[in-house]
Amino acid sequence: MPAPGHILVVCTGNICRSPMAEGLLRHALAAQPEPLKSLRVVSAGVAARTGESISANSIATLKKAGIDISGLRAQALSQELLDGALVVFGMTESHRAIIQLQANPVPAHLYLFREFMPPPAAKEIGDPYGGPLKQYEAARDELVEAIPSVVAFLKTLLADRNT
Repeated sequence: MPAPGHILVVCTGNICRSPMAEGLLRHALAAQPEPLKSLRVVSAGVAARTGESISANSIATLKKAGIDISGLRAQALSQELLDGALVVFGMTESHRAIIQLQANPVPAHLYLFREFMPPPAAKEIGDPYGGPLKQYEAARDELVEAIPSVVAFLKTLLADRNT
């Protein structure tokens, strides 16, 4: 269980999008000043089979960006993970809806990973599961594109929390 105040990234099976988002966000936060640098990032899935390996295409796609997520394993979303999260990011509106239906309490900070992108950017990241490597690369690129807006939001959230 991560320390309280972690960032939680959620998708369906926790083998494609959310592990890629976890790796990319960890990498981005490592280059930030404190307290961002120390934030833990974890991922989970609303329909994950705990212990399942991350998709080979997700691993290969991030390896091209110099990030190794091969050691990650899928974990099912739990109330405990939600309760300890500073913020929760889903990949699609359906992930947000599932969390809103099943969580008690619902996290106060529940967003889509691309929610802070300026229009006309799409807010959802499609599931590349079972598709060719190019689909995984497209999902990775959509995640990468959102990272600056996520980091900016986290800076604001931490500043508000500390005032």
